[in-house]
Amino acid sequence: MRAYDLSPLFRSTVGFDRLSDLFDAAFGGEEPTNGYPPYNIEKTGEDAYRITMAVAGFGESDLTVTAQENLLVIAGRLQGAAEGERRFLHRGIATRAFERKFSLADHIKVAGASLVNGLLNVDLVREVPEAMKPRQIKIGIKAAKEPQVIEGSRSAA
Repeated sequence: MRAYDLSPLFRSTVGFDRLSDLFDAAFGGEEPTNGYPPYNIEKTGEDAYRITMAVAGFGESDLTVTAQENLLVIAGRLQGAAEGERRFLHRGIATRAFERKFSLADHIKVAGASLVNGLLNVDLVREVPEAMKPRQIKIGIKAAKEPQVIEGSRSAA
């Protein structure tokens, strides 16, 4: 695998530490995830997104969705019957514990979560504060002022 040196990029930037961490995670030595549980990320509107995760066998009380600053953590752990009580002839539905983390961009907030037909839907929305939104600056016309002459600054002829 190639090693990328991004230090020249960060020499002239301030406050992009999270971006550096994202590059390190994408190109660096973090262990690849096992792909469980499978999920989709879709854009549902101009500033709206949805994460849909297949969580067959889990109920609402078995799942936690935690939103922290720029991080969404979805975790599942079965609270029900102990494994020793059930005897499977074939086990095709995985119900092992999981924790999946998603890095969120600035101003992305969790709007809600729902569990429907074994699919956990987490709705996200971008809420940019009014002060950070682009705004139109009105260009006004001011009358030009005549230059003022200060007494004593005239040359005597």
